[in-house]
Amino acid sequence: MTERAGARRAAFIRLLFWGAALIALVMAVLPHPPALPGNPSDKVQHVMAFAALAGLGAAAYPRLPAIRLAAALSIFGLGIEIVQAIPALNRDSDWVDWAADTLACAAVLIGIALWRRRRR
Repeated sequence: MTERAGARRAAFIRLLFWGAALIALVMAVLPHPPALPGNPSDKVQHVMAFAALAGLGAAAYPRLPAIRLAAALSIFGLGIEIVQAIPALNRDSDWVDWAADTLACAAVLIGIALWRRRRR
């Protein structure tokens, strides 16, 4: 892969990561978000969103230490829960959702770290 193609690929992956983060934020603060296929529970939605964000974040920022990415995504999840506590949004804020976010990030990032170590 040429240097230019590699730079374009990296920029595209970062765009995917930030787009996914924006979608997660919007879906989390909409008063009545659209139903997802299969009607997964709230916790499953949190795990899916933050697992995807962790995977995309690791791909978008491969040199960023996993602990920093996990911390940043956990803080993002906490921020979402704080915003959901605003009564006008008619959303439920739950610390268990934040725990699900954090655990999903940790699981994915640990898996990626083990995979990267094995590849070396």
